[in-house]
Amino acid sequence: MPQVNLDKQKWDRCIDIAGNGLIYAYSFYLDAMSKKWDALVMNDYEAVMPLTWNKKYGIYYLYQPFFTAHLGVFGNDLSPGIIQLFLESIPGKFRYWDFYLNEKNLYAIPGFKMYERSNYVLSLEKSYEDLKAHYAKSHLRNIRRAKDSGNIVKENIPVEDIIPLAREHAKNFSPVTDKDYQNLSKLFAVLQKKNMAVSYGVYSSQQQLVASCAWFFSHERAYYILVGNHPNGRTSGASHLMIDHFIQKHAGEKLVLDFEGSDIKNLAWFYSSFGASQEKYPGIKLNKLPSVIKLFKK
Repeated sequence: MPQVNLDKQKWDRCIDIAGNGLIYAYSFYLDAMSKKWDALVMNDYEAVMPLTWNKKYGIYYLYQPFFTAHLGVFGNDLSPGIIQLFLESIPGKFRYWDFYLNEKNLYAIPGFKMYERSNYVLSLEKSYEDLKAHYAKSHLRNIRRAKDSGNIVKENIPVEDIIPLAREHAKNFSPVTDKDYQNLSKLFAVLQKKNMAVSYGVYSSQQQLVASCAWFFSHERAYYILVGNHPNGRTSGASHLMIDHFIQKHAGEKLVLDFEGSDIKNLAWFYSSFGASQEKYPGIKLNKLPSVIKLFKK
């Protein structure tokens, strides 16, 4: 399966109709968020796999771009054999792999050691009353506290207001660069024009932005992304209120709220306490570097 000169129209059509299609795999998303990317394509775009890559010290490697939770193989009627074919077709010049595939790629593949990661998702097809009945009691208390404190949710706030809060929120656990945030800001503008993005902010009674996020939409999914919480909002229930507002607005729709994680215990509990269920997806690491270089990758 050779790399191809990409027909982006056919590529995006494949992602549109793929049973496991995700927003991260669209060409415009990859153009915005990956340093470089190539493509593996089966037949006439029946199934595809983006290869997001970079080069350092003369070594080509595959990596997972920031704000891109899942990639891997996309298409219909996928099987372990198809996933294996794609993985075996990755060019040998890529000596180091560290990336995530998607839920429909979770198979035991001979010759490739996968490991499981966790995502949390919540179907919003039920009524708001039914959905709220599955909230943890502590979440309900936090939502009441946020309302009683005078917090309010506003939609379509400037993404420029969200990024500083998200940067501050993530600085202790994620090495996202200023360039990544700039790229995401540009991507948000593109998605907004396509009616695929909206921004949320929670403001305190003093008009301070205490929680914020962007929601991206595709494939009947709403992706919870670019999350930021001000220290003043972490004890007031601001983020609980923001998510509850979204759930209330979209309850009864054929829509899945995708929390984009997490393997972090506290976050997993936070998401599951809205009634979200666990969704497993695979990660893969492969190290074909010379032995001396491998020492530096441990």
